[in-house]
Amino acid sequence: MKDNFGRTIRYLRLSVTDLCNYRCIYCMDKEGVAKKRHNDILSIEELTDIAKAAYSLGIRKIRLTGGEPLVRRGIVTLCRNIRAISDDIELGITTNGSLLPELADELKIAGVDRLNISLDTLDKATFRSITRVGELDDTLNGIKAAKKAGFTDIKINTVLLGGINDGEIFDFIKLTEDEPLHVRFIELMPLGVVKGWDKIRMISVSPIEEYLRQIAESITSDGVARVYHLPGHKGTVGLISPMSKGFCASCDKIRVTADGKLKPCLHSQTEINLKGLHGDELISALADGISQKPARHLLDTVGAQTDRNMNEIGG
Repeated sequence: MKDNFGRTIRYLRLSVTDLCNYRCIYCMDKEGVAKKRHNDILSIEELTDIAKAAYSLGIRKIRLTGGEPLVRRGIVTLCRNIRAISDDIELGITTNGSLLPELADELKIAGVDRLNISLDTLDKATFRSITRVGELDDTLNGIKAAKKAGFTDIKINTVLLGGINDGEIFDFIKLTEDEPLHVRFIELMPLGVVKGWDKIRMISVSPIEEYLRQIAESITSDGVARVYHLPGHKGTVGLISPMSKGFCASCDKIRVTADGKLKPCLHSQTEINLKGLHGDELISALADGISQKPARHLLDTVGAQTDRNMNEIGG
C-alpha cells in the first residue's frame, strides 16, 4: 500500500511492551516505567491480528520492539504466530541482548529471521552508566548465544552519545573485522527525555562517513542505513542519520505502540487507536494510519511533537 506521497509502506515496527530490564539514559526516566494495567496492553492475540491485517495491506517486514521485547511473556508464541502468517514476512527483533542466552534457540526455532542488538559501549563502567542497571557481559553473552543459535548477519545498534561513547568508534568498527557483525551508528534524536539535553551530546555520523569513504571497498544501502564494507572485514559498518541527512522521503514504516496506538511517524502526535478492533475495521484503521503518514518529521524546526519517551513508542 502506498501513502499519500507515493511511498510504498512495507515495514511495521510492532512494540510488544514498554517495560525494560534496563533504564537507558536516552530512552526513559531513571525511575523506569510505571507498569500499565494488563488490559491496557495489546494481548498476544491482538498483536497477531495486527500483524495479519498489516500483511493484508502489503507489510512484508515486521520488527518486534519494546521496551525490551524479550521481557514480554508469550514473545516466542507471538513469533511463531507471525511466522505462520507467511514465509514472505521478514521477522526481526530489536533487543538489548541480555535475555538471549535463555531465548535465542527458541526464537530461532519460532521463525525469527534477524536480530538487532543494542550496544552503545564496549566499556563496562560506561555500559553501567548508560543503562543505569545493566552489565556489559550480559549483552556480550547474548550476542554469543545468538550466533550459537544460528543467527547470521547480526546487527549491532550503537547510538552515538557525544562525550560518552564517541571515543569508541574505532573499537566498534574493529568488531566487524573478524566477525560477520554489522555495526550501525545511529544519530541521537531530541525525543522524549533527550529533548532538553545539551547539544554536545548530539553528534553527526558525518566524520565517520568521511573516514569510511577513504578506506571502504564499497557502499550499499540497507533500509535507512548507508553501508560500508572495509577491506578484509567479515562484517559491515552502517550509518543512520535522521538528523544530519534525513531519510523521510524514502521512509516505508509505520509503528504500533504496546498500548495499541498506530503512529504514522515516530515524531508526530498523530495516534490512531487499534486496540479492540478486528477484521475489516482493523484493516481500515491501519490503512487510515498509512494515509496520514506525513511527508517528513519536523525535528529541525519545531522539534519532536510526541510526548512519549522512546520506550513508549518502540525503539
